Amino acid sequence: MAFYLDLVKPGESTPVRHILQDGTYFIGRGPSCKINLPYPDVSERHAMLALRGDEATFNDMRSANGSFVNGVPCEEPINLTSDKIIQIGECMMRVSPISEVETQEKEEARPAESTTPPSIETEKEEAPPAAKPDPLLAVRRQIKEQIQQELVTRLDLKRLTVEGIDREGLEKQAKEKLHEIISHVQNKGKVPQGIDFESLEKEIFNEALRLGPLEELLEDNSVSEIMVNGPNNVYVERNGKLTLTNMQFMDDASVMAIIERIVSPIGRRIDESQPYVDARLPDGSRVNAIIPPLALSGPTITIRKFSKKKLTVEDFIKFGTWTHNAAEFMRACVMMRKNIIVAGGTGSGKTTLLNLLSSFIPSDERIVTVEDAAELRLAQPHVIRLEARPPNIEGRGAITIRDLVKNCLRMRPDRIIVGECRGGEALDMLQAMNTGHDGSLTTVHANSPRDVIARLETMVLMSGMELPSRAIREQIASAVDIIIHESRLSDGSRKVVAISEVTGMEGQQIVMQDIFVFQQTGVDENGKVVGTFHPTGAIPSFYEHLKSRGIKMPTAIFDPNNTLELNLEITGRK
Repeated sequence: MAFYLDLVKPGESTPVRHILQDGTYFIGRGPSCKINLPYPDVSERHAMLALRGDEATFNDMRSANGSFVNGVPCEEPINLTSDKIIQIGECMMRVSPISEVETQEKEEARPAESTTPPSIETEKEEAPPAAKPDPLLAVRRQIKEQIQQELVTRLDLKRLTVEGIDREGLEKQAKEKLHEIISHVQNKGKVPQGIDFESLEKEIFNEALRLGPLEELLEDNSVSEIMVNGPNNVYVERNGKLTLTNMQFMDDASVMAIIERIVSPIGRRIDESQPYVDARLPDGSRVNAIIPPLALSGPTITIRKFSKKKLTVEDFIKFGTWTHNAAEFMRACVMMRKNIIVAGGTGSGKTTLLNLLSSFIPSDERIVTVEDAAELRLAQPHVIRLEARPPNIEGRGAITIRDLVKNCLRMRPDRIIVGECRGGEALDMLQAMNTGHDGSLTTVHANSPRDVIARLETMVLMSGMELPSRAIREQIASAVDIIIHESRLSDGSRKVVAISEVTGMEGQQIVMQDIFVFQQTGVDENGKVVGTFHPTGAIPSFYEHLKSRGIKMPTAIFDPNNTLELNLEITGRK
């Protein structure tokens, strides 16, 4: 459905009518706003108008001077009707469905030439008595900005940086200075009683030294992912489902400041010449940021949080990710130094599972991890962590995953763990697995265990080596022992859907067999996926070698009819 927008600008008395189709319209003085109001009392992005079907919704975007509907401050989204007048600065507007206006005009039998709607100013006079604008919100913003400026002045961040003060010391000094400033403001007694200085102090501290509105979401353990789509739309993922929060940033500059605060400590940059970046938070959470001109909706941040609690085998069993017997089988594979690839789609939990598998590695082994952005958290004492480096502002100095994989071969590793294979480093990884560095682990984006083989072939070709297809497949068949495929199901749950063994080659094809699989049987009344994770009956080709490695594993662990949880007896590891 289309809508009429009747707009009265400062100094005018007759509204100008515009026709708007379904969509989202930003209102403000910024050049990117479709409804442009170039006046000093209007913010860059002042408000948003959403038109869907026969509904029109208006939302103030934390503008400096606020918006009013029928004289009442707009503090939350409002469904508009034809009798509601919007006031932004000295501009006034009304939104009406075209069909409704035409019907009304027909009933009133207006002359055809009289197409001018009633004056908005006249209707404003007939509207309910306008309440006095609540100054609290504007005053709070003004106080907040002044305190932030005073904090920066007193703290002298440049001097502290030169002196080499650590983050903990900087935050301590900032809290002390901030408390002094707010106490001084309170003692002056020149602000309204409704201002909550405790929450104000927390907001200013988070915006000045931490991640602003995101701090609350990062502390919320129920949130697994945070998505900032510009300054006014912040989504989170809870229990596999996306929801829109009521949190907003002041403007694009506020979001850019948060991005800079994330990427600067780890030596990365983001600007117009490098408008996207992968980074990490101190707790290991993964961050991706992309900014205009590539991101048309404004600076965009995606944070995939890692659980503060280190997940154990028991946690995976409780979540239904896999079974006790499958976990024991994978423990044996890691102890036997089998080369393992964890596969799955984006957000399926590959890195989390890789962390768990890494915990099975004996503590007396030397482990080298190679990652694009360091996320793995290993508990073993002898771990060397390597992280790739992007190019500098001149486009030089980049250190790729492939460079690091080559280098780590000279570091006498017992185990090599590559966070993710996505390019030519796959060839170096396969060669390492085939030249004595067994027990290696990595992840690959793929939709099935069989798809992992095709992906590896493609990535080997990306290395620039013109190898025949059979030679590549022989390398893969010789190097890879186990593929674990994890998937994110329709209800948002993450499950291991297959544990497969690569058994060798027959002719031109690589042969695989499933050891454990997840079979979905339906969906319950709450939308939860119902199914069973069970062995297929296939026994691994390396089963006879278990005893020589000091691992006693009963064949019942692979019996589809077995319902008992079996514990392995591990007396050695070589």
